[in-house]
Amino acid sequence: MVLVSKVADPAHGEKPAKFSGADFKRWQQKIFVYVTTLGLSRFLKEERPTVGDDESDNERRIVVDAWHNSDFLCRNYILNGLDDTLYDVYSSFKTSKELWDSLEKKYKTEDAGAKKFVVGKFLDYRMVDTKTVTSQVQEIQIILHDLVSEGMILNELFQVATIIEKLSPSWKDFKNYLKHKRNDMGLEDLVVRLRIEEDNRDSEWKSANVRV
Repeated sequence: MVLVSKVADPAHGEKPAKFSGADFKRWQQKIFVYVTTLGLSRFLKEERPTVGDDESDNERRIVVDAWHNSDFLCRNYILNGLDDTLYDVYSSFKTSKELWDSLEKKYKTEDAGAKKFVVGKFLDYRMVDTKTVTSQVQEIQIILHDLVSEGMILNELFQVATIIEKLSPSWKDFKNYLKHKRNDMGLEDLVVRLRIEEDNRDSEWKSANVRV
């Protein structure tokens, strides 16, 4: 009976950059892939096995010792993926699972808070007339990018509809026009149309002031 994972040559796995406390989800995924290439990913979920006092159970004792050796490797691969300040904090955990669970408990909670913040920022955003539409579209695109980075799936049609809906009241007529066209527009096309409309409005305003 063989329960020992065969550890691959570390050179075959791409070692992730050290985690310093930001972008936990991305780092966690990279570490998981890394230890998987080393044949150690099961130790992220397995509890520490035990062996009885019966010294005659040599096979069981050999298996448990092998488990501890492989878990030791997995645990240290994870620890070595942490920034030095975090290494000192988490080095006291005895198994890979305990270490992995502790990191998840702390940083997934923080990631969830960050996601709620970005969602709230997105929902609360409203365009105003005191800033150019072009600059505000860029701000919305940055927020949308942050949402995607948090794991949300936002197709291009949704992004187009979102930007149209957030236009200020002074753009009401053009907003209604865009609503009828949005299914035929990509994001880049929308940005071009908004820029052209804004330039036309600026020209009309300047012409009106010159006549006055």
